Amino acid sequence: MKIGIIGAGAYGTALGGVMRDNGHDVYYYDPTKGYDDLPLVLDSDYLFLCIPTEAVFSLLKDLPIGKPLIIASKGFLSDKPFCHFDDYMVLSGAGFAEDIKTKKNTEITITDDRIMSFLRADYISFDSTTDRLGVLMCGALKNVYAMLAGYLNLQRDTDEWLAYITEVSEEIRALLLANGADPATFDLACGRRDLELTCGLPSRNYEYGQMMRNNPDAESDKTVEGLTVLEGIRNDGIIIPDTAVHLKELLKIRFGGD
Repeated sequence: MKIGIIGAGAYGTALGGVMRDNGHDVYYYDPTKGYDDLPLVLDSDYLFLCIPTEAVFSLLKDLPIGKPLIIASKGFLSDKPFCHFDDYMVLSGAGFAEDIKTKKNTEITITDDRIMSFLRADYISFDSTTDRLGVLMCGALKNVYAMLAGYLNLQRDTDEWLAYITEVSEEIRALLLANGADPATFDLACGRRDLELTCGLPSRNYEYGQMMRNNPDAESDKTVEGLTVLEGIRNDGIIIPDTAVHLKELLKIRFGGD
């Protein structure tokens, strides 16, 4: 099978390595690194989307709507950008790119069993759901809450960190429900497990939150998906229930106001 991966960064190449181990021909496109060219990637049987969310929208118009598309980018609050595709799937899970490259146990949520055949490995386990919106939202929201965990300097496995994870878990379930997704999706690997993993180092979003302690407008030379997501939330990207107190706190820290 020919697999085209849009995004040749850490996560894209980690997934590509697994697929090559499974005997698939893998081609990359990444305009910032010069891997192969877009026509070759678009000629593949399946396309994987593994680039930062803010870079996706300029590329969507170039993607064939009739080709199966697998979304692995973690920063979408809505599935509307993909609804015109005939066949799109989502994967999201609890594991950094380095975990996959070093073959550490990694849990992944998928919305279509076909993904399993590409990423089958003895160190990867899968759970599944048909709730594509919920998987996308979990992947986006955990980055936002990881930023706040860094800002609060919460240390993994302390009482304060555990209380935060519990409170945030309820917020995310409420956010999923308010926006038309299934709250039960949070109980999969894409939800609580990924939240726990991201709310601490070496998460870039957690690290950026620590930077915000000294400067709420801090800039980073790394991709911080939580910033793009938070900007989307600020611009009425989702319905925010009254109970989402931690999310409202972060919006106030970042953008000011009441």
